[in-house]
Amino acid sequence: MTKSIDMANEAQLSHVLGVDFGLSKIGLAIADEETKMAFAFDILKNDKQLFDNLRDILIEKNIKKVVLGMTKHEKDSDSFMEKENFAKRLKEELSVHVFLQEEMFTTKMAHANIKLHGKKNISATDDKEAARIILQSWLDGE
Repeated sequence: MTKSIDMANEAQLSHVLGVDFGLSKIGLAIADEETKMAFAFDILKNDKQLFDNLRDILIEKNIKKVVLGMTKHEKDSDSFMEKENFAKRLKEELSVHVFLQEEMFTTKMAHANIKLHGKKNISATDDKEAARIILQSWLDGE
């Protein structure tokens, strides 16, 4: 009986997705809006299946908001344009609200956090940890 109640409550919770966008990999973090605690979630390849994979995650996790890391000093770079296009596609194709969050130094912070926890293969988890930092920063400022 408790399990069905928990599942019903979880189905009603709205989640927020944090995104660390990269040209080859996309780091993801997730948080529910009630606890406002972000958790590293997954890393997806930035390939032709990306939006199908994201759609599946958005539906499964009941996600209505996406927080995308952006760096102000990149404004004239190709990377900034790629992120802007990505944000536009998220809004148009997946019908989510997209919020931009400053992400300066998140990769360095992610590397430090991963080392602190004694993990050796930093590149295997740095993108999702950076996404967690981006999302937690946004949640803390909300």
